[in-house]
Amino acid sequence: MYEVINEISRWAIPLMLLLIPLAAFFKKVPVFETFVEGAEAGFSTAIKTIPFLTAMLVAVSVFRASGAMELLTSTLSTLLDVVGIPAEIIPHAIMRPLSGGAALGIATELIKTHGPDSFVGRLVSTMQGSSDTTFYVLTLYFGSVGIRKYRYAVASGLAADFTTLVASILICHMMF
Repeated sequence: MYEVINEISRWAIPLMLLLIPLAAFFKKVPVFETFVEGAEAGFSTAIKTIPFLTAMLVAVSVFRASGAMELLTSTLSTLLDVVGIPAEIIPHAIMRPLSGGAALGIATELIKTHGPDSFVGRLVSTMQGSSDTTFYVLTLYFGSVGIRKYRYAVASGLAADFTTLVASILICHMMF
């Protein structure tokens, strides 16, 4: 079975690169012109998202520089120590919904400090791979298409982030 999956993986992209232009040729689709139109639309979308992206990056920087991160970390650390959750993961758990780059930086720092095979290293790796940057996604994607009323999206995204945090902790405690 492994060999079959390996062969499918090996041929998937080359086949797509062959079949898509071939299908376009038979359907008489002007491939280059269509590509240029799509690239132009993508560029204008990228330009529209710059203000939202900038606002998000500034908010994350203010959050970290103001000392709010350290205050929240120190407040939560005593509570989490009681239930056996390492306090070192708190900054990552806080930053992950806000910024993928900042969360990855924190994860890298924790792995360098504690080692990749430590409980903290495995836990932060599991958290990094299991969750998404909720506020980044909401700000960028909703902002780029003009959605101003997020309604339940923030609560749903944060509930999903909390669920992945709890699941990561439970799974890492069971596995390691």
